[in-house]
Amino acid sequence: MNRSDPQTGRTDDNDVAAAADGSGDGDAHGSGGIRNPRDGEVLTRLIERNQSRLGVGRAGPRPTTEELLRFRGDHGRARDAVLTTVDEALVTQLGLVTVRTLVTEKDEYLARPDLGREISEEAADSLRKRCRIGPQVQVIASDGLSSTAIETNLPDLLPSLMDGLAGHGLDVGTPVFVEFGRVDVMDAIGEDLEAECCVILIGERPGLGSADSLSAYMVYGPERGAPTAKKSVISNIHRNGLPPVEAGATIADRIAEMCEKRASGLELSEEDRTFQK
Repeated sequence: MNRSDPQTGRTDDNDVAAAADGSGDGDAHGSGGIRNPRDGEVLTRLIERNQSRLGVGRAGPRPTTEELLRFRGDHGRARDAVLTTVDEALVTQLGLVTVRTLVTEKDEYLARPDLGREISEEAADSLRKRCRIGPQVQVIASDGLSSTAIETNLPDLLPSLMDGLAGHGLDVGTPVFVEFGRVDVMDAIGEDLEAECCVILIGERPGLGSADSLSAYMVYGPERGAPTAKKSVISNIHRNGLPPVEAGATIADRIAEMCEKRASGLELSEEDRTFQK
């Protein structure tokens, strides 16, 4: 029999599942928090293949204590990913030239996305002195909205990407790390360094299922004010998504295609459709 909460009218998921197969209360068996599901095998497969909160069950109208603690732990990791900064030792270890956007601190970064898209003239001069001018490919990394994504994925992704670009015979500039960066800061840096093509590896807004997801945005002919439609992207780079080593090779292949066809984003898609015809 289904029991509903007198205030919310919501029905207990465990009882619904139990009633569905004619069973009473019992222990969950490999199916999340749902007791006696109608098809436990299917539910188990869904839970194993999806990072979402599926089949967590309830205690009356409320989440179980175990699930609530897990939720709070994931929420804490997501907050840490946004609010912490990338370890300077990692940036040094990877040999990246560091520059900061117009943002001065984290709260300003979160409140003023526009400041994270641009660098000062002093920063641009510093980059021109320390980086190669006019490369085919300019590689940039940035903490973005997840420092965890950079610290977790970049040590494996960056060498794979650099090897892949070298394998395609592309001329790669001096890799740069940007503090407090947004995606479009690659337009400013690419323009200042006169790069033919630019890629930014940036931490994405963390979710409760993944706090370490990174994306690679790419643009051919970077220039300030370039529309989003001109950018290509490979997303969901993390251990449970696209593995960082594989991502590096995939990004290199995409950049090589962009340089060959002299296009990116929707323009590259148009090129592909024309070629197929």
